[in-house]
Amino acid sequence: MLAVGVLVGGAVAGCGGRATTHHKPGTSHEQATGSAGTLLDTRDGTGHRLREVPAEGAPRVRVTVHPDSEDGWNLQLAVENFRFTPESAGGAALPGGGHAHLELDGRKLARVYGPWYHLPAAQVAEGPHTLTVRLYADDHTAWAVAGKPVEGTAQLSAAAAGTPGGHSHAAPPPGSPSASPSASAPAQVDRAVTITVRDGKVVPAPGRTELKRGERVALRVTSDRADTLHVHGYDKELALPAGQEATLVLTADRTGLFEVETHESRLVLTQLLVR
Repeated sequence: MLAVGVLVGGAVAGCGGRATTHHKPGTSHEQATGSAGTLLDTRDGTGHRLREVPAEGAPRVRVTVHPDSEDGWNLQLAVENFRFTPESAGGAALPGGGHAHLELDGRKLARVYGPWYHLPAAQVAEGPHTLTVRLYADDHTAWAVAGKPVEGTAQLSAAAAGTPGGHSHAAPPPGSPSASPSASAPAQVDRAVTITVRDGKVVPAPGRTELKRGERVALRVTSDRADTLHVHGYDKELALPAGQEATLVLTADRTGLFEVETHESRLVLTQLLVR
């Protein structure tokens, strides 16, 4: 396992508004723009337009890979001159705020709304890989400096399960997330919720899943289209491959009512009521 942090200069922005909305009603990507920087015609590899800002004072992002004690890796996003703003996604581009996109070998895995993200081992094939974290404004334009997107990269090497140099069981670093999405739920869970998304419909119909604080819940979701699962309040995400079940295991260590939704289709799957 190779943990590498790379520092790249740039600028950034956020994701938010109402928990299940990523664009304000009636607002397109290009209309929901602020006065920050200069909007370029150039686009990044995922089709988002670049928003140019001066290099001086521009945000930066560094990505470091840490082996997780149970499964996969914990990715740490260290930023400068930038803050994650999930509460204002879909709004105007404001300096120094926004969200990030995580890519594995150029393939988007998820949006990231905070400094930590768990990457399950099942989502990474054997061999060397390149992780890229790119910073975006609230209007989903990519922050850029000198015509290049603001991003950080790290190298990751995944060995076959059970072979030397494979998954490490070293303790996770202090401050690592308490909830770890994984591709298969471990046996030690208190509740399991199975959800299917097909043709824009959620089965069973969205309701509330009641939990006691400290319980572990496995969210098993199968979607007929590629999407991203997001648990609000905990800021945990998991890529949903089309037609394949994916499982996020979460320790309910916060009390309150938290929505579980899909990003691309913007469907509420369930609500976690933690007492």
